[in-house]
Amino acid sequence: MRFNVLVRRYGEFVVAHARIVLGFSLLLSFIACIGVAGLSNDPDNRVFFDDDDPKLIALEALESTYTKSDNVFIALAPHSAQVFTPRVIDALLELTGRAWQLPHSSRVDSLTNYQHTRADGDDLVVSDLIESTASLDAATLTRLKNTSLAKEFLVNRLISADASVTGLNITVQKPPADDSAIYAIADAARQLVEEFEVLYPQIDFYLTGGVMYDVAFANLPTQENALLVPLMFALILIVVGVSLRTVWATVSVIILIALSVGVAMGLWGWADTVLNAGTTGAPVIIPTLAVAHCVHLLVTTRHRMATGISQQQAVTQAVCTNLAPVFITCATTAIGFLSLNFSEAPPFRLLGNLVATGVMVSFILSMTLLPAFLAIVKLKPATGKPLLQPLMINIAEFVIARYKFLSVSLPLLVVVAALGTTQIELDDNFIKYFSDKFELRRDTDFIEQRLTGLNAIEYSIVATEEGGISEPAYLSGVDEFVQWLKAQPKVTNVGALPVTMKELNRSMHADDPFYYRLPESRALAAQYLLLYEMSLPFGLDLNNSIDIDKSQSRVVAIIQDASSKDMRDLNARAEAWLQAEHSELFTEGSGLSMAFAYVSERNIRSMLFGSLLALLSISFILVLALRSVRTGMISLVPNLVPAAVALGLWGYLVGEVGLSVAVVVAVTLGIVVDDTVHFLNRYLRARRDLGMSAEDAIRETMSTVGVALWITSMALVTGFSVLFLSGFKVNAEMGILTAVTILIALVADYLLLPSILMRFDRRPLAAAPAPG
Repeated sequence: MRFNVLVRRYGEFVVAHARIVLGFSLLLSFIACIGVAGLSNDPDNRVFFDDDDPKLIALEALESTYTKSDNVFIALAPHSAQVFTPRVIDALLELTGRAWQLPHSSRVDSLTNYQHTRADGDDLVVSDLIESTASLDAATLTRLKNTSLAKEFLVNRLISADASVTGLNITVQKPPADDSAIYAIADAARQLVEEFEVLYPQIDFYLTGGVMYDVAFANLPTQENALLVPLMFALILIVVGVSLRTVWATVSVIILIALSVGVAMGLWGWADTVLNAGTTGAPVIIPTLAVAHCVHLLVTTRHRMATGISQQQAVTQAVCTNLAPVFITCATTAIGFLSLNFSEAPPFRLLGNLVATGVMVSFILSMTLLPAFLAIVKLKPATGKPLLQPLMINIAEFVIARYKFLSVSLPLLVVVAALGTTQIELDDNFIKYFSDKFELRRDTDFIEQRLTGLNAIEYSIVATEEGGISEPAYLSGVDEFVQWLKAQPKVTNVGALPVTMKELNRSMHADDPFYYRLPESRALAAQYLLLYEMSLPFGLDLNNSIDIDKSQSRVVAIIQDASSKDMRDLNARAEAWLQAEHSELFTEGSGLSMAFAYVSERNIRSMLFGSLLALLSISFILVLALRSVRTGMISLVPNLVPAAVALGLWGYLVGEVGLSVAVVVAVTLGIVVDDTVHFLNRYLRARRDLGMSAEDAIRETMSTVGVALWITSMALVTGFSVLFLSGFKVNAEMGILTAVTILIALVADYLLLPSILMRFDRRPLAAAPAPG
């Protein structure tokens, strides 16, 4: 009772001092919004991993032993489908030379500068495979083609098996303390490609690589929000405007949701927060959620004005009626998003914190700025029945007449739908996180289909001692592993020391194919390796293949069109093979592709615990707020059903989901509670305060709250559906899954929840005031 008095006094204070409250709210909001200037973007795709992520640690250890694999990859596809023509070779020679001039370029590998070996007496001659086009007649070109296609290292890495596409790989060393360097590298690479497209119009050029993906990740928030945020505002404006049919009410909604996102992002900007691709959805999600609070306050205000009281009194009563349920819904929504802090991926943790902040900011503004604004402007009372009220009454009568059937059949349908979750296969493909509306994705797809895979599993295989990589037993074991890898599905190329040693052994025996095998002694292998290293030009040494004391070497398996599951399965088989066949060489698979392959799997496990904790917290809040353990337990049904059904339908219809599924349950759990809270709050008021029967309480609830639930749900569905237009797969999947979940939640609140209440809440309730 004391709480209700305090709430009423607060509402009266806000209305009585509306101009002061409005001015103070706007001033603080603008100060907070200034902080947006402090936000920045991180261009490193490794933001998806914690510093203590085991796969990231393994990757960094691999890179510290060899060279870091940041790269730019350019593919050349001549219209003639023939790489070995003078014009194409001329383009490749010139492009290879220019590629060395890219900022921070440390190595360029192409068909032309491949280090070809041959013997000259007792000497080993190492030279570029193609040095110029001066004497490239038809016979020479044919010989070069045959030589290239006979090189294990080149085929399906730098030259396609049909010699129709070639490429060059540019390794770059990014300065660790200079984030701007990555943009300079990418810009220079794009300018280089654009220049060559003009010089060689008969050749198509395709650009991809780790550097280009880093820049794409960094630019994504700006690019996406330039489209998605205005579109979201426009759609919400239409939904709310059509539903409320009053200009000032619609204006108030736009002001509040704009300030909600601005203040939330600004507060994190004051903390110099660094955004990334995973946080792109925050500026769309925050205003989408803020709409719900506005609508409930506006609908209540106009409904009370229709009874004949003044606008100021109506606003005061709207604050009194909605403060408690809006706070509960904001708290539960925030808990749902805060549970993302259990995610293994830091971008999701930041997304959860950003949105949770926005939700609580929207609560504060909806109880300060919004009622103050409504007390000043002139609102029209709701005239006649709301547009959707007849439909709500019909739904109520339908449920009352058939609640026994609905309370049995609907749960059965839920079970059948939820069984579809068993059909879901967790899978991902890092290089396909971007949709094909991005040129980077289209270029990457072409290169994967026509030239080489862009995913790789890397193994650093340790010898028993310094210089041990020359031991015949070591080389033989590694070679067996290489042959096993080459025989696996989707493996297109395997680069390893034994391949080089075989080439050297053959060259030192007058290129006799019989000697394309490993040297027979450690001394001979070491001698070949020394001669080869001494003959290599600057920038094309073996530092990317062997360590400095020659105690370990790198095996790189290139995988084509591989999903995360493909990568995990292949690595598991490879590790099992090593353990069984050469346990002395056993090592775990590593590389950036492997790190991404495992992050989804670990994220699911961590988010299961986070979602469970969020569920327990939300349940506890609902039981306290509703002051009824039974009603609190009943409320869990429409809160858990939507995500289960949505994921089940996804399992039946799509069957595959990636990183986004780990956050959908946690996110939607907090959101769908909102409608349930407002429904049960009104229902309990009717039962306790007005002494209504369960049937009349359902009618009263549906005729009042039902309309607001429809408007808020449609606004939420509209807002999250906008994310489906995102070019970033994680956001698009999260958006559509969340939108479907909210739609299912609305159906559950209209049909399932009232039918369960009708079946299990038949006892008379003692009169007692409901919360708020």
